[in-house]
Amino acid sequence: MSSTPTKILVPADDLRTFSAALLEKGGLSAEHARTTADVFVWAAQRGVDSHGTARVPAYLDLLAKGVANAQPQMTIESTAPAAAVLDADRAPGPVALTAAADEAVRRARETGIASVGVRRTVHTGAIGYYVSRIAEQGLVGLGFVAGMPNMGYTGVKGAAVATSPLAIAVPAREHAPLLLDMATATIALGKIRQAKAAGTPLPEGAAATADGTPTTDPERAVMPLPLGGAKGSGISLAFELLTSVLVGAPIFAAFHAGDRKHRQNALLIAVDPAAFGDPEAFAAGVDDTLGTLKGLPVADGADGVFYPGERSAAVAEERGAKGIPVAPKVWRELTEHADRLGVTAPRLEG
Repeated sequence: MSSTPTKILVPADDLRTFSAALLEKGGLSAEHARTTADVFVWAAQRGVDSHGTARVPAYLDLLAKGVANAQPQMTIESTAPAAAVLDADRAPGPVALTAAADEAVRRARETGIASVGVRRTVHTGAIGYYVSRIAEQGLVGLGFVAGMPNMGYTGVKGAAVATSPLAIAVPAREHAPLLLDMATATIALGKIRQAKAAGTPLPEGAAATADGTPTTDPERAVMPLPLGGAKGSGISLAFELLTSVLVGAPIFAAFHAGDRKHRQNALLIAVDPAAFGDPEAFAAGVDDTLGTLKGLPVADGADGVFYPGERSAAVAEERGAKGIPVAPKVWRELTEHADRLGVTAPRLEG
């Protein structure tokens, strides 16, 4: 019987340094490698393993194939103080969206609210990271992403729109920030793969075959269905308009015309509470609202009352203290890349 552990605990700082070293060897500058590693480790520490360090090998592949530009020449275009477009030049999403988040905050400090569109990036990663980065500065962050069509659309045969995510972060003082981070799909593609590997049926209405027929059979499922049917597919289409079309880089229409080149676009918005009134009163009101929610009667069978982002913040604190669990398969892939690239992997205790 194999003695391989079910999980490998790696300290967050070690995992961040290791991931950055791999990405730098993959062609990114030291700064861009650190930025990208920060996004992956942030997700892993919060329990979003699908967007965590498991993404490092995939990004190394994107860089090696030239799908992602290892040395992008990003530019910012602006004709109005509260709006700008960052052309990513196919930079990895974490590089482009981190820069966009910081630009949105800088502009919002002056204008009260600011939006930065991101054009021509490659896989944005966990967008909760970027709105959280905005919230860390005391501002409200909103983010939308549009990508390659991989999800059904109500009434359409086959894949039509993307599982485009939305994220909102609202800073608080006494509580962890509210962080809503959700896709417009009923189920993640990774969940379909996990169900297939485990041989377990999928929930009703969550996934479909290639021609769009709903199925619970993970062997036949190839794409997720939109959250709430027409609601989810409509939101995804709206995000395509608010991101890709807005910045002059349409994906949906180009994809269905035969252009399948991988890319993503995004829109980040920063809102300064000080522009709407007393920021101290706003912070107190957020805490009061979250506290009121936490004080409501707990339903029978429920573990408790939680607001978006609360449990993942607790997971982040625990993993920050005890280490981040990495699946053996992922750790093996990371160390294989390390051997190939001449990077020293962290020494693990025990």
